[in-house]
Amino acid sequence: MNNYETVFIMNPVLSEEQMRETVKQFTKTLKDHKAKIGNEEYWGLKKLKYTIQKKNTGFYYFIEFEAEGTTIADLEILFKRDERVMRWLTVRLDKFSIAYADRRRKRLSDNKTKKEEAKS
Repeated sequence: MNNYETVFIMNPVLSEEQMRETVKQFTKTLKDHKAKIGNEEYWGLKKLKYTIQKKNTGFYYFIEFEAEGTTIADLEILFKRDERVMRWLTVRLDKFSIAYADRRRKRLSDNKTKKEEAKS
């Protein structure tokens, strides 16, 4: 099994419910293929560098997971067929990228705890 990261951009005209449903569909596909999801992040509505399908913004979502190579092929087919997804990128992580992802996750969790402590 290999480690992968996927970032996909969803259409900005989607409602909150449609966006959650889209994410749930892709995570369900990964779980059906026995993938282990390590991290998920919703990056929010971001301005695009260039126009895609006459849209200047899009909802970004990030998933980090461990899976077989055949899972990626099935996931890519779903991305191609889904009209709600404008762009996607799946990258296989090497050992250096895995170490960086672990440090990044730790840093994010540390920042969350600091914010929670500041609120108290």
